[in-house]
Amino acid sequence: MRNRAGIETRERILDAARTLLSERGLEGTTVKAICDTAGVRAGSFYNLFESKEEVLLAVMRQAIQAVDPNPDNTGGEHVADLVEAYIRFVQDQPVMARVYLVIAITGSLTDESIAQRISKHQHDRLTRVRAALRTARTDLTDEEVDARAEAMVAALNGYTMQALLDHTFDFAAHARRLLSMEPAGSAVHFGSDDLDP
Repeated sequence: MRNRAGIETRERILDAARTLLSERGLEGTTVKAICDTAGVRAGSFYNLFESKEEVLLAVMRQAIQAVDPNPDNTGGEHVADLVEAYIRFVQDQPVMARVYLVIAITGSLTDESIAQRISKHQHDRLTRVRAALRTARTDLTDEEVDARAEAMVAALNGYTMQALLDHTFDFAAHARRLLSMEPAGSAVHFGSDDLDP
């Protein structure tokens, strides 16, 4: 019974941290604000977490897992699967998407360990998009695959920011359009027909 109460308290603290990060940003997410929002005493907080940073890292891990269509990284992903997972993340979990951006942007500027984790996540995402592109498009050179993967991840990140700032922005349409773009003057086609198994 005591363990269940601890698990419930931990979840309330994490929920409070997500809410505060989404609404107030990193600076407004203090231990006191987390405790007040979660309805717990500071002692309960410190029984479960050593610091605010530990809570932020736990929330960040959850945000990273939420955007991942294949958390076990078992391979066989298609670019369309990765894009659709990103769309679901932004549309179905806007609080987590906002939390991820807040931590990625403001946390990375002030905390080296957060910067390293976000950088690793971005690197992992690029690696997976590259692998999916290489499987789908054997006609592309490694340089073309790298350029397309980097552009796609950058566009998705930018579209996410736009969607969180402007609720009328059609994130899904823009993200899906990435699957059918053909750069001017290029023989490379990034059509979704080519991405089907």
